Amino acid sequence: MSAPALADERLAPTSLLRRLLGRPELGAVVGAAAVFVFFSFAADSFLRASSLSTVLYSASTIGIMAVPVALLMIGGEFDLSAGVMVTTSALLSSMFSYQMTANVWVGVLVSLLVTLAIGFFNGFMLTRTKLPSFIITLGTFLMLTGLNLGFTKLISGSVSTKTIADMEGFSSARALFASQWNVGSVTLKVTILWWLVLVAVATWILLRTRAGNWIFAVGGGADAARATGVPVVKTRIGLYMGVALCAWISGQHILFSFDVVQSGEGVGNEFLYIIAAVIGGCLMTGGYGSAIGSAVGAFIFGMTSNGIVYAQWNPDWFKFFLGAMLLLATLLNAWVRKRAEAK
Repeated sequence: MSAPALADERLAPTSLLRRLLGRPELGAVVGAAAVFVFFSFAADSFLRASSLSTVLYSASTIGIMAVPVALLMIGGEFDLSAGVMVTTSALLSSMFSYQMTANVWVGVLVSLLVTLAIGFFNGFMLTRTKLPSFIITLGTFLMLTGLNLGFTKLISGSVSTKTIADMEGFSSARALFASQWNVGSVTLKVTILWWLVLVAVATWILLRTRAGNWIFAVGGGADAARATGVPVVKTRIGLYMGVALCAWISGQHILFSFDVVQSGEGVGNEFLYIIAAVIGGCLMTGGYGSAIGSAVGAFIFGMTSNGIVYAQWNPDWFKFFLGAMLLLATLLNAWVRKRAEAK
């Protein structure tokens, strides 16, 4: 009589609690709830509908870029040029349209092509040189910073672009990138819709497509991924072009919200995108994270930046709260992962 076959533990049913503990964004959700409750008591106006719409807008401006940055981090890489690339995209649209006296949509499309080319350059250089993404994108960051300032002064004679508000196509472009609508007494901006759509698309890519499997595999170990047939080069270049695409969307929002663009904007914002992704559960080492987590991280950023204002605190404290949240979120995520792995 043969011995009974041992049950495969991989096929054992998983409890709901264990599935929740295994989610990358769990720590961020707990942190977001804590920040929400904190400012609900600390600031009387925080719970007003108009205040929450402002929080959502702030979160969306960071969240649009945090989504592709999170995917890039899951793939094991960074992009330090992401913040400046947003300004480059806006400057390209504005100056091309103004100098060529063209419909602003021509400038917008030229900006899209050039911005995607910058993303391709980052990915191509990374895969060809094998240098760390920190070095490659730091070089791109410095070059774009110089180009933004140099070309703006050379063409416009100042550090800002000329207004294009009276040019053909401006109204329709503003409707797509910088419109707003009223729901009762609350004003909602279109960036919130862009943000939610990007989170949904990124989540679908990560969880439902072969490309999502490739991103996790590359972040977990490029050599092992390559050995199993994953197109590592195409995956990395695609991730950098995804960052560029969202930088283009953010740049057009800035341009069509304010008519003009300051050439020095965007410096330092790359760290906000990375912080939102890390607070949302992305590991600095790659192979783990989620797009939803980055959205929660951006929402925490929006609540904190505006909650301090509503509480009438000195805004100098903002950076302290941001650093404290980053540290706490990282520790909480590490604790949650250990608990999930121990069960």
